[in-house]
Amino acid sequence: MAAAQDMTAANALGHEEAVELARRHLIQPWPTAGEIGAEARSLIGEGEGIYITDGDGRRLIDGPAGMWCVNVGHRREELARVMYDQAMQLSYNTPWYTMSEASAVLAERIAGHAPGDLNHVFFTTGGSSAVESALRFMQFYNNVRGRPEKKLILSRGGAYHGSTYLSASLNGRPRDRDWMDGADDLVIKLSSPDPFRRPSGMSLTAFADQLVAEFEETVKRIGADKIGAFVGEPVQASGGVIVSPEGYLPRIRKICRDNDILFISDEVVTAFGRLGHVFGSQDVFGIEPDIITFAKGVTSGYFPLGGMVVSERLLEELRRSNHPTAMYAHGLTYSSHPVGCAVALKNLDLLEGGVLAHAQAVAPYFQAQLKTLEELPLVGEVRGLGLMACVECVADRESRNPLELDRNVGMRIDAHCHELGLLVRPLINMCVMSPPLIITRAQIDDMVGILREGISRTMDDLRKEGVWRG
Repeated sequence: MAAAQDMTAANALGHEEAVELARRHLIQPWPTAGEIGAEARSLIGEGEGIYITDGDGRRLIDGPAGMWCVNVGHRREELARVMYDQAMQLSYNTPWYTMSEASAVLAERIAGHAPGDLNHVFFTTGGSSAVESALRFMQFYNNVRGRPEKKLILSRGGAYHGSTYLSASLNGRPRDRDWMDGADDLVIKLSSPDPFRRPSGMSLTAFADQLVAEFEETVKRIGADKIGAFVGEPVQASGGVIVSPEGYLPRIRKICRDNDILFISDEVVTAFGRLGHVFGSQDVFGIEPDIITFAKGVTSGYFPLGGMVVSERLLEELRRSNHPTAMYAHGLTYSSHPVGCAVALKNLDLLEGGVLAHAQAVAPYFQAQLKTLEELPLVGEVRGLGLMACVECVADRESRNPLELDRNVGMRIDAHCHELGLLVRPLINMCVMSPPLIITRAQIDDMVGILREGISRTMDDLRKEGVWRG
């Protein structure tokens, strides 16, 4: 009863009062120095299915599915009930010297979906900590094997891998590192595999060849004995839904295997249905990584959980080493959290019980309908895979330059779409769409229609202001 009263009191808090409390006390993620600790963002009151309701009572399509993560939709009673039931049975156990049944069962279920010999799972609290764990594992692995110099990490332009120190050091998006420090001595950045930005007149095949040649040259120049891992998203999500040229990833995988470089596939976004499969590495791209990192959709955002799936081969090599007492001194208070693992198990039931099949069925329609937005002169390209897509706006299609005079065009489009009933993920001059996997064709039509109108209104604004002639 007390809990219900507390919830009622929280819901009774007025919109304006909540906004004022945020401005006075809440530090938002990714703030600017001029607004840090004094900023309020759009207030969301509730969600159901593919919809959310904002603080003004406006119903919106949740275009980004929260943060790429509400894969089975909002207000799924099955998941809420599992959280309650597990918390009433066992709310927490220390992972240092105990374990829960839910964590063991979930590890087996996830390993069953992973490719090749990726049979072992380490659970974290999210994507950043999953990537951090994988990188620290690489360092531990090479230390135990007597290769303390083999620690450098290959990453790519346009990448996003997290906000912890090592994971953030891999990021290659504009502005991510302008004012933030990182482990720059450990990271080597390669070119973005963005076909839209390839040299004019270059074929996709030639572009893939160029990327592979750069990778090979980098390994040769730096030395394979110095490079511990390559970390790559199968689809660069927050970099603008970059889908690399066909065949590129398997070729990179082979180079890594030939040079004993760990291939870490960062599936924090692409796993658990976003591409229609639990994991996309093998099923979509034909690769068997050494490690897969995951988070987000593993619980559909209902509980913070992430992890990495590790190759049996790597663990066997450690067990056979001359240092049996060497310790992988890494863990988190909430590793293998019983509530998170229980939610993930039920979430997997939902995915396997029809959501994955539905996502595979509607994905081609989703991509085709969004592609029609290329008719608009402000839109340079619509690209995507599965149920993730990006609408990139450009000043002109010949130069493919973004709007230099208005780098926040994505925010403008989002503002118009918000008024019309759609939440968009704006990224500078791009709009990213990744709705809950349960979205229907009719709802896709609604989403694309609103986005079309939002872009059209933005074009009118830019013309009136003289920022863009179109």
